[in-house]
Amino acid sequence: MYVEPVFAQAAGGGDILTSLLPLILIFVVFYFLLIRPQQKKVKQHKAMIDAVRRGDRVVTAGGLVGTVSKVVDEAEVEVTIAPEVKVRVIRSMIQDVRSKSEPVSDQSSASKAKGGKKGSKTKETEAANDSESADSKS
Repeated sequence: MYVEPVFAQAAGGGDILTSLLPLILIFVVFYFLLIRPQQKKVKQHKAMIDAVRRGDRVVTAGGLVGTVSKVVDEAEVEVTIAPEVKVRVIRSMIQDVRSKSEPVSDQSSASKAKGGKKGSKTKETEAANDSESADSKS
C-alpha cells in the first residue's frame, strides 16, 4: 500500500485584527444600545431625587404614595402617607415624584405670622389651597 498520510494545511497567518473585529463591534453596539441609555436614566433619577423637597408628592419603591413633610438629611426624607402617619424613607427608595411643589419660603411665612393680615389671601395661596382640596377629593 502506497498511501501517504495527508496533513491539513495550516491557515494563513491572518491578522489578529480581523479575528477580533467582530468582538469589538459587538461591544460597541452593546455600549450604545444598553449601557449608555441606562447611565442616562440613572443620572436623571439621581437629579430627581436630589431635587425632592417639602411638599412634593412622591411614590416609593414599595408603592406608597405620600407627601414629603420634612427633609431629614441628605439620605432620608419624612413622608406623610395619611393624616398623622409619617414614615422615614431613604431617598434612593423614592421611585417617582408625582407633583412638584413651589419652594416654601420661611421668610414669607414668618412675615405673615408677625404682622400679616389674617383675612387677606394672595392669589398663590388660594390656588394652592384649591389644588390641595382637589387632590384630597380624588
